[in-house]
Amino acid sequence: MSNLDQTLPWGLIGVLVILVTIIDLVLRGMALWRSARAGQSAWFVGLLVFNTVGILPAIYLLMHRKPQISAK
Repeated sequence: MSNLDQTLPWGLIGVLVILVTIIDLVLRGMALWRSARAGQSAWFVGLLVFNTVGILPAIYLLMHRKPQISAK
């Protein structure tokens, strides 16, 4: 058994990979939906092709969020 096997908690790493994958899929789905509804084909293709572990979808969603209406 090597030193690496004794130091890395493989169960925790697996859970983190699954969690990051789920978050990426949710963000990607929301961003793809919004870009398709807005007719932004370049963003749609970019979001579909590039795998950025949720970074590009998050940037898109932040840049294209609906303006907040403040109550007076």
